[in-house]
Amino acid sequence: MIDLHCHILPGLDDGPKTMEESVEMANAAIADGTTHLVATPHSNNTHFFDYPKIRALCKELQTEVGDRLKLATGCDFHMNPENIAALKQQAPRFCVNQKDYLLVEFNEVAIPPAMDQTLHEMQLAGIRPIVTHPERNRLLRLRPERLITWVRRGCYGQVTGGALIGRFGPAAQKDAMRWIEAGLIHFVCSDAHNTSSRPIQLRPAYDVVAKAFGEEKARALFIDNPMAAFDGRDLPHVPELQDERVQSPRKRFLFF
Repeated sequence: MIDLHCHILPGLDDGPKTMEESVEMANAAIADGTTHLVATPHSNNTHFFDYPKIRALCKELQTEVGDRLKLATGCDFHMNPENIAALKQQAPRFCVNQKDYLLVEFNEVAIPPAMDQTLHEMQLAGIRPIVTHPERNRLLRLRPERLITWVRRGCYGQVTGGALIGRFGPAAQKDAMRWIEAGLIHFVCSDAHNTSSRPIQLRPAYDVVAKAFGEEKARALFIDNPMAAFDGRDLPHVPELQDERVQSPRKRFLFF
């Protein structure tokens, strides 16, 4: 499996504190069946994205694990004005493996309408946005039509493996499964932060998707699409949107 979203590098954000912990996470990923992993530290108002340091730590971790796991870097990119300005200057350093896919994270307090235009401008600049863990974003769960619009316009969706096995509660699990069925999701990643409360658990999630939607869908979300993004290629699996499967009973009740 290929993990495009993992907080594995030490001392950069709310992930591991030491290189020893990072090595433990890498060993857990290998044991789980991961062959390629992208280190994606936060870039937000709390955590500064120090690209030279990130590259140095990734190189050090690669030396520790050898050829058992292929590492690359990217970013858990928070959509704030400072980041967007930096992206215009040096986009590759934020992207998955310095290609053109970018993990984007949205505020849970407010997502302004202007964000639609911002995503469009990113796409015009050659960036392919991946909306991270919408099943854990309160606003997107209440207004999935925002996610539908973005995907319809060429963005991609990524859910967390832990959500699919219930680690973030039944509501997040239900939304993640429903959105896979609706064609809104193109990747499943670990978004791991440690080996305890936020571990790498892609294999159990793979089994859940394979059981519910078939082996072909599981392979697309965990292997084929992530590998294409890692290499900077077009995705081999872009499902057709099924809008009628997106609207949740909860949202219809609130509207009523």
